[in-house]
Amino acid sequence: MDTSRLLRTSGTFAATAALLISAAVSGAAAPSAAAARSAEVARVAELAPLPTALPAALRPYYRQKPAWHPCPGKRAGFECATLRAPLDYGAPRSGDIKLAVSRKKATGPGKRLGSLMVNPGGPGGSAIGFLQVYAASAYPAAVRARYDMVAMDPRGVAASQPVRCLTDTDMDAFAQADATPDSAAEERQLVAAYKKFAGACATRSGKLLRHVSTVEAARDMDLFRAALGDDKLHYVGASYGTFLGATYAGLFPARVGRLVLDGALDPSLNAAQVNRDQTAGFQTALASFAADCARHEDCPLESGRADVAGMLLREFFKRLDEHPLETGKPRRLTESLATTGVISAMYDEATWPILRRALATAQDGDGALLLRLSDAYYERNERGSYTNLMPANSAVNCLDLPPAFRGPAGVRRSLPDFEKASPALGASFAWSALSCAYWPVRATGAPHRIPARGAAPILVVGTTRDPATPYPWARALAGQLSSGRLLTYDGDGHTAYTRGSTCVDRAINDYLLTNTPPPASRRCS
Repeated sequence: MDTSRLLRTSGTFAATAALLISAAVSGAAAPSAAAARSAEVARVAELAPLPTALPAALRPYYRQKPAWHPCPGKRAGFECATLRAPLDYGAPRSGDIKLAVSRKKATGPGKRLGSLMVNPGGPGGSAIGFLQVYAASAYPAAVRARYDMVAMDPRGVAASQPVRCLTDTDMDAFAQADATPDSAAEERQLVAAYKKFAGACATRSGKLLRHVSTVEAARDMDLFRAALGDDKLHYVGASYGTFLGATYAGLFPARVGRLVLDGALDPSLNAAQVNRDQTAGFQTALASFAADCARHEDCPLESGRADVAGMLLREFFKRLDEHPLETGKPRRLTESLATTGVISAMYDEATWPILRRALATAQDGDGALLLRLSDAYYERNERGSYTNLMPANSAVNCLDLPPAFRGPAGVRRSLPDFEKASPALGASFAWSALSCAYWPVRATGAPHRIPARGAAPILVVGTTRDPATPYPWARALAGQLSSGRLLTYDGDGHTAYTRGSTCVDRAINDYLLTNTPPPASRRCS
């Protein structure tokens, strides 16, 4: 049972071995729905830029010079350092937070263009891990030749004073808790699980929970930019990383260099809208999976129709709710773990063959492979240890937006909408959206638009059948940004850069290397 759906680039999922509707999301919304959404967005406040004059209390932070040293472990060519940032930008002298950073210098040939900061999303994904395992080797050689590749783990994430919550043993119990309650007693058990998670975060992370917002992380990025000696920020952000990059642009429009926002979020949405849109997005991905599955002999589904696949999955989950499967390990495959396993495979079509095998073996009574997919989603290793991905994910999400629901009654009222969006996954998404209702810290953020007036051209990338960041979000963000340019990838999976489309990669590479964004509304396949 995840506390909130991850917004993580599929590149991270595929590159680290530990990570292994229907209507409207892949095309234009119905006119009435689009008009209603536009009217609602118009009422949302704008993110205002920060004053250009640097406050005296922040000057020591902006004067830092990283003490670079070889990174620990077998990471040849990578350097690491630590920066200081105010824990509270509203009271800079009240204490610091330490931020881990890393870089790999430009390899040449060609004139160095500066530093290219990367972030894989989450929230909660390690940017340093993404850099060292994926970006510094998988990004095009021409880009790596001209830029120092750099990353900073956002505050509260991985090596940057991570948020801590449950123990590994308690996290195992939390992940398999019943996230689709069928009775009042099961609802109380679910609420108790959310409260235990939140209470553990409050106990183990204390005042840090109040200072891990996206706005604060974006301000940290500007400290890093200054420490690198760059006048402008060049950046590739994927998934939640697009929200982080857009927030930077909104706060510091004059310091925007070449920004690529791949798999974009729409910052004008409230938490309930985000969850409903994602439900529909994963249903779209499920439909693509079902159609692809039917073309293979090992497909465990009866046909390639999305409605049939959804019905079969719903029946499968219901059976697991009553009779979890053996996995060859002490943990059995519960309904919640199986649902998470299916969701994890939707991020990247390269994992669809694994999902086919997982569903087939589960039908034969073996839940091991679906459990592995679920563990990949949670970043749980074979020793039973979890990264801080899920605690950080909840801490950031619950601080950035007020909760989608205040209690179980709100979820029950919304269930028909969620189940209409996805008969198989809707209930799980709806109940997972309840988690922030019990968070120990009140949200400091709210839905807003980001115009970033005065910023250089910003490239927004959207994939038409993206499950985690539905395509309309990219259109919305590109429309909000005063200098936004939309690049569309007509395809499957989460995010588009370096995922096989020569058209997408060429457009982004040209932008990064020559500062030439593609023509408006460029479409690739």
